[in-house]
Amino acid sequence: MTRSITILGATGSIGTSTLDLLRADRANWRVEAVTANSSAEDLAALAREFGAEIAVIGDERHLPALRKALDGSGIETAGGSKALCEAAARPVDITVAAIVGCAGLAPTMAAVEAGGTIALANKEALVSAGDILMSAVRRTGATLLPTDSEHNAIFQCLAGSDVTEVRKITLTASGGPFRTLDAEELKTVTREQALKHPNWDMGAKITIDSATMMNKGLEFIEAHHLFPVGLDRIAILVHPQSIVHSMVEYRDRSTLAQLGPSDMRVPIAFCLAWPRRMKTGLDPLDLAAIGTLTFEAPNEALFPATRICREAIEAGGAAPAVLNAANEVAVDAFLAGQIGFSRITALVEATLARYSAAAPATLEDVLAIDAGARACARDMLETSELV
Repeated sequence: MTRSITILGATGSIGTSTLDLLRADRANWRVEAVTANSSAEDLAALAREFGAEIAVIGDERHLPALRKALDGSGIETAGGSKALCEAAARPVDITVAAIVGCAGLAPTMAAVEAGGTIALANKEALVSAGDILMSAVRRTGATLLPTDSEHNAIFQCLAGSDVTEVRKITLTASGGPFRTLDAEELKTVTREQALKHPNWDMGAKITIDSATMMNKGLEFIEAHHLFPVGLDRIAILVHPQSIVHSMVEYRDRSTLAQLGPSDMRVPIAFCLAWPRRMKTGLDPLDLAAIGTLTFEAPNEALFPATRICREAIEAGGAAPAVLNAANEVAVDAFLAGQIGFSRITALVEATLARYSAAAPATLEDVLAIDAGARACARDMLETSELV
C-alpha cells in the first residue's frame, strides 16, 4: 500500500538520507510536500524527481527562483513561514520534521496540531518548547517517533515497556573529534577541524554541537520530555565507536542496548516503516572486525555543555529556550570566525546568566524568548565580551 510523506528540510542531512531510502522503495511512497530554507534549485530538483504536490521555500526571497525552476512541472510552489506551517499541516501518513534550529519549531507544532505521525529530527522543538509540544501531542493524539539515533535507540529498547520499569536511560556520545585534547589545545581548534566528525556525516550546526558536546546536552533535555523517567535517571556515557546508540536499564538490572551502523538511515528507516521494519541497503555490523567497544565518563571540566544543559532543564521555565537560542548564535559566530571554539559554551552560559523571562505558555512566548535571548547573545558578541 502506498504511503504519503512530507519532508520538512528536504535538502538537509536528514532530508537527504530520508530521500535515499525512498529512492530504494519508490513504489510504496507518494511525496506530498518538500521544503527547504533557501536552496531553491536543489529543492526544485527533488520536487521534480519525486513528483511532490508542493515545494515550499522558507526564505521568500528565493521563491521566484523556485517558481522558475518548477515552471511547467505542475508542482505548486509557496514561500515563507506561514507556507511552511501549511505544508506541515497537510494530511499525510508521516511527516519528517528535519528543519534545523528554532526555525523548525512552528512547522513541527503545525504537524502536531494536525494530529499526524511525526518523525521528529528537530531537537530544538523539544528543547525550546518541550512542555508545550508534548502537551499538544497528548491533546491532538499525534504520534511522535524520535529520529535522533540516540532517542530512536531508546524507543527501540523500550519496545512498548512501561517506563515505570526503567531504572536508568543512558545516552551514548561519541565524544566528538576533540575528546582527547586539553584546555589549551581546545583554544586553537579551527572551523575545519570541528567540522570533521570521526563517525557521523551531519550538517554543520549539529557537527559543531557534537564537537562541544552540546548536542548530547540537548539530547538529555529531549530525553526528559520523550521518556519521563525523571532527570536523575538519565545519564550520558562517552562511547567513541558510536556502535551502541543508547541503553535502557530496567529495575531487574537487565540492560538493553541498540547497536547499529553510524548512519542516520537506520533510525530514519525505523520511523518510516514503524511499527514494522524496512531494508536500508547498509552493510551489517561486523563486531569481530570492530573488535573493541569502549566507554568513559564525560569530561565536564573541558566540555561543560552537558552540565549547562542539565542545569537549564532543572531550572525549567524559559531557561531551555534561552540556552537553545544562545547556542545557535554561538555556533554561527564560531563558524563565521567571530569567536574561538572554547567560547561557544561560554557565550551560552553567559546568556543564561544575563537574560531571563517568564516561563512560556504558548508557542508565541517561546519565539519571543528565543528572539530576546538571541539579541542578548549578539549584544555580548558586538561588545566583544565573549570574543
